[in-house]
Amino acid sequence: MNDTSVRTVFFISDGTGITSETLGHSLLAQFPDARFRQVRIPFVDDLDKAIDCANQIRDAAVRDGLRPIVFSTLVNPETVAGLRQADALFIDLFEKFIGPLEAELGQRSTHAVGRFHGIADSMDYKNRIEAINFAMAHDDGVSHDGELTEADVILVGVSRSGKTPTSLYLAMQFGVKAANYPLIPEDFERNKLPGELHVHRAKLFGLTIAPERLSQIRQERRPNSRYASLENCRYEIEAAQKLMRRENIRWLDSTTKSIEEISATILQAVRLNRPAY
Repeated sequence: MNDTSVRTVFFISDGTGITSETLGHSLLAQFPDARFRQVRIPFVDDLDKAIDCANQIRDAAVRDGLRPIVFSTLVNPETVAGLRQADALFIDLFEKFIGPLEAELGQRSTHAVGRFHGIADSMDYKNRIEAINFAMAHDDGVSHDGELTEADVILVGVSRSGKTPTSLYLAMQFGVKAANYPLIPEDFERNKLPGELHVHRAKLFGLTIAPERLSQIRQERRPNSRYASLENCRYEIEAAQKLMRRENIRWLDSTTKSIEEISATILQAVRLNRPAY
């Protein structure tokens, strides 16, 4: 078997599978030379579904000629046993963490399926939904001064520098109310921020990006336009950075950063101590 063989990785959960997939991706990223075929199977909440998963794992082993890897967050012992009927490398994420927590806290966990679902009734969940609505309603400068007062952070930067996806990620993961405001040629000509942003200076955080990458992104949206030209992208980025330096706005180059890295930096910079969901 050669090093370029593709191995199937399963992310299996009694819920959405997001937890097992997120943690699994973090571990797999440490092996950049390995090739993986990824399968997420959510809502495995009874024995029959677990046995069906075991069959899929066996099929993958035959197809690949390699033992699959399984990241699991199942908590019901019966479904765990059904899943383990297949031959695979099982990385049981709850097993790794629940045992030490039980020992440290001196009590047994509930081992209840879908325990996290109770978040739907919590204030944190409601705050997160409210933050998502806020981000969507205050995208690309669609804001008024009174509304910006409610923002936890206001992202500024040229068009297509990553403000919108970052705003939504901050809302979905941390319940942060993030508005975003594009810097446009008129701002560069005046060499000053739009008036409504001055009173919210402490909330401002800038995003910039490499001109070549910005041009590539804009070409997908408006091909062969001046808006997407490399010359114009260079001008806008240089002008935006000059303006942010002049206004003493903290900023970050998003070119090689993931949304997770960008968001973590913003949370630290604007002193927003929010839990991830």
